[in-house]
Amino acid sequence: MEAAAAGGLVLLCLALGVLAGRTIGPRLAAAWKAHVANHAEGLGPRMCLIVRHGSCALALAILANAHGWHPLAGMPIGLALGAATALFMHQLLRGLGIPRWASWLVAAILFVGLFSRSVGGLQPISDTLDLVGFNVGSRRFSLLALVTILIVSVSLIALVRLANRIIGHAIGRSHGLDATQKLLGQKIAAIGVVIAAFFVGIDLLGIDLTAFAVFSGAFGLAVGFGLQKTIGNLIAGIILLMDRSIKPGDVIVVGDSFGWVNKIGVRAVSVLTRDGKEHLIPNENLMTQEVENWSFTNRNVRVRIAVGVAYESDLRLAQELMLKAATDSPRVLNSPKPNVWLTSYGDYAVEHEILAWISDPESGVGNVRSDVLNRLWWLFKEHGIVVPVPRQEIYIRSRRED
Repeated sequence: MEAAAAGGLVLLCLALGVLAGRTIGPRLAAAWKAHVANHAEGLGPRMCLIVRHGSCALALAILANAHGWHPLAGMPIGLALGAATALFMHQLLRGLGIPRWASWLVAAILFVGLFSRSVGGLQPISDTLDLVGFNVGSRRFSLLALVTILIVSVSLIALVRLANRIIGHAIGRSHGLDATQKLLGQKIAAIGVVIAAFFVGIDLLGIDLTAFAVFSGAFGLAVGFGLQKTIGNLIAGIILLMDRSIKPGDVIVVGDSFGWVNKIGVRAVSVLTRDGKEHLIPNENLMTQEVENWSFTNRNVRVRIAVGVAYESDLRLAQELMLKAATDSPRVLNSPKPNVWLTSYGDYAVEHEILAWISDPESGVGNVRSDVLNRLWWLFKEHGIVVPVPRQEIYIRSRRED
């Protein structure tokens, strides 16, 4: 009778989990997408399954501890509780980006542990796992310690990713910070979360922090020699974000690399060129080399377009047509107005320069120059303005001989 009652209550808990997944799951998924994180892959699409298995596991846990069940009656409860908890943890870990093998391994360990506890067989399993191992000084290394380290490590990684998503989304939605300050806040928060998780893991695993004192000198030497560039790039990236000399969206020129800053990472800055190529420039290079930032204080950039006109042409008309070609180009700004300069009297042409301003250099500069020159070509054709080509005139003088 007790086993039958336990089986009926297990079915009731399963039904409650299915009902919660259908009613509460979609609402939590919508709230997660709107207020926490909007990811194509993540917890949002799995929220209904997480709520279903989590609600079922919670109800079964209450049921398992509400009464001292006979082992025969506790078996279906433990089986259902272990399966629900394992499926809940698998969906949660996969939604946080944990590899499939790690999530299934943790789920299997939880299933075995909860089912064994329900039937009274957890202690023999723990003792058996602890027997398989060896001692190093006062520390015991066994399969039980390995399982504990695995569960704690995976759980902390999942919590770090969850905290980073929530904090990053909260900082990203802040209206009082600009893009650079948001990025800096997200990176500092991510570092703080990792440090906190490290110390929590040390405490959960019972590791004495004084044990790290032996390795502190070696670690300092490793940082000084092997990780010097890595630490330098990390500090340079933080400085770039703090002084805001280079921000995501800026158009910069570093050596032969020209493009707009896609993101500032821990090690390098991603610069996306007009050719679709993404250049990864170490942060330290941006601190030590000369960098042209076309949008540091003002996004307006002046484009210089060289034009030559034949000496026989009407210069005033040609200059008016140059201004018209620049003004008609859609990306050229009306303020500041474009201008035309006569720069020199060349060997075969009167050299001019069209000065046009644009406000979106990330869209390219060469296409603006091409558009203006194309318009000017047809305007010159219509009004008879000649575009000269290099030429040489040779005069031959003949001399009569007596």
